[in-house]
Amino acid sequence: MAQRGSPARLVVALSVAALLAVFLVYVSIAGGGTPSLAPSELNGRSGEVTLAGRVVAPVRGKRREGGLRFTLRDVKGTATVPVLYKDSVPDMFRVGRDVSLKGELKNGVFVGKPGTMITKCPSKYTAKKDT
Repeated sequence: MAQRGSPARLVVALSVAALLAVFLVYVSIAGGGTPSLAPSELNGRSGEVTLAGRVVAPVRGKRREGGLRFTLRDVKGTATVPVLYKDSVPDMFRVGRDVSLKGELKNGVFVGKPGTMITKCPSKYTAKKDT
């Protein structure tokens, strides 16, 4: 007859599996995300947030010479915030494009964290034209 292993091993293995499952559910629902805000929602916020909005003119400066300065406006609104970003921008970056970047509000200017800016491709977010 084959000797059976201790049931304690099975209990320990199932307990570890259950703890991992609970951890994964927690992380996927509530774990450490950075809040995504529009310019109109920035007032009174501190710490790092993700800012999403539409680039409005003018875009000034260069990343090597003090940073790129531009203004973001609510996608569906009029509130704006000046932005300072000291890194290269995506190829699709230009006035009128929707962008998202991480950073924090300092003295009324949103200072973007280098390497966090992304642009939203306009073709993915517009209705298809009937031909």
